[in-house]
Amino acid sequence: MDIQAYNPSGSEINVKADANGNLITSSYGSKLQNAVLAGNVYTASSQSARTWSVALNTTHTGLVVSNPITSGKNLVILKASFALTVAPAAIASIGLFTGYSTAGIVTHTTPLTPTNCLVGGAAGVATADDAATLVGTPVWALQMMGGFTAAALPSTTPSVIDVDGAIVVKPGGYVGIGALTAVVGFGTIIYQEVNV
Repeated sequence: MDIQAYNPSGSEINVKADANGNLITSSYGSKLQNAVLAGNVYTASSQSARTWSVALNTTHTGLVVSNPITSGKNLVILKASFALTVAPAAIASIGLFTGYSTAGIVTHTTPLTPTNCLVGGAAGVATADDAATLVGTPVWALQMMGGFTAAALPSTTPSVIDVDGAIVVKPGGYVGIGALTAVVGFGTIIYQEVNV
């Protein structure tokens, strides 16, 4: 069935609905394209391979993205990735952890600069670190890579995990990549900033 609608300029446009009255839409470009073009999708990435701290250590080394308590934004986690650069000494699983404190993360030991996925776009409100002192109690939220043979790199690993908004970090919270045992590698977290 046809539905009468108007575009932002006020011109009438025709849209279609299915038999149940649901609007029929089609994708324009990629899944994230419109959000990126709106300028509110960011990436935080390790800029050099580093040794990740073991498990949920609050003196964390490795990538963590935090949302300042005064940001006025939620961080919708879209994607995460981890790439090993050295074969681990022991079996190591890799995952995302989260935590929260009304104080937020205040000790940024090794700050990183998140970048807008709209290259040349404005900076966001979130902070990122290659090392930070975590507050509150971090907990595992999503496993990204299972354990594998010690002293060997896995033959296949997912290069990017599609979190697809299943984790949202409100002001005062944080999300990071953790490893069960010490590993060396690069990490990336891609997120969207949306109003609270």
